[in-house]
Amino acid sequence: MPTLLAIDTATEACSVALLHEGSVMCRYEVIPRMHAQKVLPMIQELMAESEIALSAVDAIAFGRGPGAFTGVRIAIGVVQGLAFGLDRPVLPVSNLAALAQRAYRERGVNQVAAAIDARMDEVYWGCYRLEQEVMQLTGAEAVLPPEQVYLPETATGEWFGAGTGWSYVGRMVVPVTETDSNLLPHAKDILTLAVPAWTRGDAVPAEEAQPVYLRDQVATPKQSR
Repeated sequence: MPTLLAIDTATEACSVALLHEGSVMCRYEVIPRMHAQKVLPMIQELMAESEIALSAVDAIAFGRGPGAFTGVRIAIGVVQGLAFGLDRPVLPVSNLAALAQRAYRERGVNQVAAAIDARMDEVYWGCYRLEQEVMQLTGAEAVLPPEQVYLPETATGEWFGAGTGWSYVGRMVVPVTETDSNLLPHAKDILTLAVPAWTRGDAVPAEEAQPVYLRDQVATPKQSR
């Protein structure tokens, strides 16, 4: 079993988690606009509690987005700084997948329509099904107006709506049995998703840690005329 550190700052929640010798420890706080000040102290607390050095970490997993532009950049900066210093690879994990994984962990649901409020009257959207205890994307992640979200063509059975995007529930016409618009991604679930990624050999060098915004006009600088 690898020793993995996970970091997430892509939404209002700031969280870190550590997997070591099969046990998981974590820190989680909902602290909008405080991530830059809190994430490194949270990592230091976690490592002190675990009584292992950062050098014992095999790889660093992180929420690569979609999410708040500034929050995703904070995670990338921290992860690259640590990974370069330790000469360790990184494991990018979708925040929508982490949200779906948390819904399964806490609510026991196995089909999740994950939605994160993208501001600008849009939501980040992804549909996930449980396969061997891990949430797998069905279709593609997208950024859409709430009225345009959709379930996969092959959708059957009950679906659970998770995430802040479901604050637009009155405008979303997809059939879900229940929603939780307060649910946020958690580093603990990023760890869960990172373990099979590590086993598959999906870790990448620190310089390849890139954000995923889905919204091109945010991620790409405007062309000068």
